[in-house]
Amino acid sequence: MANFLQELMKTKSKEAQSILDDLDLAYKSRLNDLGNSIKITEQALEQSKELGDKSLIAKSLSLLALFYMITGEGEESMDLSLQAIDYFEELKDERGIADTKYNIAGLHYKTDNFHAGLIYLIDCLNIYRKFEDHHNQARVLKSIGTIYEFFGDRRSAIEHYEKSVQEARISGDINIESNAYNPLSGIYLNQGKIKQAMEMIEKSIQMKQESGDTRGLAFALYGRGKIYTKTKEFEKAEIDLKESIDIHVRMGEKIGLGMSYHKLGFLYMEMGLNDLAKQTLIRSIEFSKDHNLAMVKYKSNYLLYLIFKDEGDINKALQYHERYIKEKDVVINTQTFKLIDSYEALMKMQAVERETQIKREKAEILRKKKMAEQASKMKEDFLSTMSHEIRTPLNAVITITSLLKERSKKDEKQLLDSLKFSANNLMLIINDILDFTKLDAGKVKLELHPTRLNVLVEKITNTYSSMAQEKGLKLSAEIDEWLSEAYLMDEIKISQMLANLISNAIKFTEKGSIEVRISKVAEEKKVDTIRFKVSDTGMGIPKEDREVIWESFTQPKQLTTRTEGGSGLGLSIVKKLLKLHKSDISLKSEPGKGSEFWFDLMLEKAAAEPKPSEEHTDQLKGLKVLIADDMMVNAMVAGKLLSTWGMEIDHANDGFEAITMSEKTRFDFILMDIHMPELDGFEATKRIRESADNPNQETPIFALTADVTAEQQEIYSPYFNEFMLKPIDRDKLLQAFLEFTIPNESTLN
Repeated sequence: MANFLQELMKTKSKEAQSILDDLDLAYKSRLNDLGNSIKITEQALEQSKELGDKSLIAKSLSLLALFYMITGEGEESMDLSLQAIDYFEELKDERGIADTKYNIAGLHYKTDNFHAGLIYLIDCLNIYRKFEDHHNQARVLKSIGTIYEFFGDRRSAIEHYEKSVQEARISGDINIESNAYNPLSGIYLNQGKIKQAMEMIEKSIQMKQESGDTRGLAFALYGRGKIYTKTKEFEKAEIDLKESIDIHVRMGEKIGLGMSYHKLGFLYMEMGLNDLAKQTLIRSIEFSKDHNLAMVKYKSNYLLYLIFKDEGDINKALQYHERYIKEKDVVINTQTFKLIDSYEALMKMQAVERETQIKREKAEILRKKKMAEQASKMKEDFLSTMSHEIRTPLNAVITITSLLKERSKKDEKQLLDSLKFSANNLMLIINDILDFTKLDAGKVKLELHPTRLNVLVEKITNTYSSMAQEKGLKLSAEIDEWLSEAYLMDEIKISQMLANLISNAIKFTEKGSIEVRISKVAEEKKVDTIRFKVSDTGMGIPKEDREVIWESFTQPKQLTTRTEGGSGLGLSIVKKLLKLHKSDISLKSEPGKGSEFWFDLMLEKAAAEPKPSEEHTDQLKGLKVLIADDMMVNAMVAGKLLSTWGMEIDHANDGFEAITMSEKTRFDFILMDIHMPELDGFEATKRIRESADNPNQETPIFALTADVTAEQQEIYSPYFNEFMLKPIDRDKLLQAFLEFTIPNESTLN
């Protein structure tokens, strides 16, 4: 920004130059006197308007928006940013547009809308690269690293933080360089690398003190306070956190202040000073409510739950636990649905880039193409990370719930059923979003396997019976007795279609019933035409809305105003999946009386595959299995399952450890997680397969992952014997083991 201001000064009048001097001063003084920066910029804006200079007006608006973003005044900052963009677009000033979009990105990701923030940051990064603006590239790369750290993708986060450091050094900006050291220190702390974390944060503090960046110093002191808390040096931690709070209060920094209140409350809890902890955490919650800091709020509620639970105050503990769960669910659901908007925005951005490339000379086309490929890879990495990082904890919840249910009392099973249902329901939403992206890209194919249709329908209706019962609705299924025992079908995709239709019926039915009807409507020698119909007694759909309901992200107006309104993806996914089956969906509806949705599929008759029985687990007793997974809870759950079959378990925390252990011991099976730190499952498996000295070169290796894009990695897929999505299907895993253990499948009969 400083360079840009200097360039403008050469062509402006004395009045304009005076305004530019003021803006430059305001930008530099933001580090230690943000209030004065705002005052100077407001005066510059008024002078720019009197002068009638649109360029200066735009620059003043953008800078003022930046300051309001820092102070947490979101609405004011957004309004100023949109005004600035209007001026910059009229002036065709790409650099100015990028500066302002950076402000908007900050507004989004600092209030937990990480997905929208990522879109704006990618756009900014492309523009700054075009102008070789290393200072602003460093700022953007640091922010992208923050987003990836939230997603749980530490490797990508570290990569972007280190790139930020490189760009900051090129521009000679030690403030931006030190900003990247703060989160890097936090990552080392989470990895248990205390010494490296302290060295990194001390370096940041020293740079902040040298540059006079008071606001940045507060964040660095907060980082050191976290380390002292971890090492039980409580007095030092309290000094750092209180100094951080004092600076944030003086500077008007809302985000950092909320974070510091929460961490100080945690410190007092660790010190056993429960009264002080409660006072501080309640203050943190009230502050978070005022400034829309959702994550700080639910984390503070969780700490209060732990304190009251420890004190034996069960009522208050439950109150805060309920708030924690409710607010955390809101954040997770918000992030999930905003992923849709982010993906659409990325696609639109790439389309615009392609149109622009056509109009430019060959060299410019090649440069833009390279940038587009980088943006595309970032989008794919983003989707892969979201898939893995959301599905992984859900997998643990679902699997642990199943294990607890086996040993629980009768009155506890209902609670566990509700928990499992909620987790399954969220998993279905996530699958819808991820499947929509694959369908839209034309990357989905039918995978046909012999399937018992009556068993499949029973499973689906059982899944949604609790949802129907909670609304006082009757959910029933009627299956034609003349159906074949089994058909060749894509069990997952048919499940998705029926699940979407049933869940929609329940959502928009207040009283009455939902009926699932499966019937044979035509028969040939080897093929039956099966009709799948879902009927309800709900609100019905007016004629004028019967076309729009099939569009992506769209719902009729009367639906979106209701609490039942969702993302508008379900029917769009059904229609796309039916297109794969060379079929379509039909609708009959009357407002106030209900709706009927049905579709016909031509399915080839098949012999039902024998289901693996627990009695066959004798074949697995004593077999050695290596589980490679960096998530301890996932490894624990998988190990618990395999141990019930009498298998012997070893665990590796990452890809390197998996390779080392595989070189020393001959295993009968290896279960390899894909996303792991240090060395991922793809590369670890590749090295095992390509090492002639490794005793497990021919060992069956199953890829276990929550990443729906993993199997699309064609380079690595030949190295694995099976790809299995989390949560792991117990029967499918058992079947896979037995296929490699029992040569004759007839032994399963």
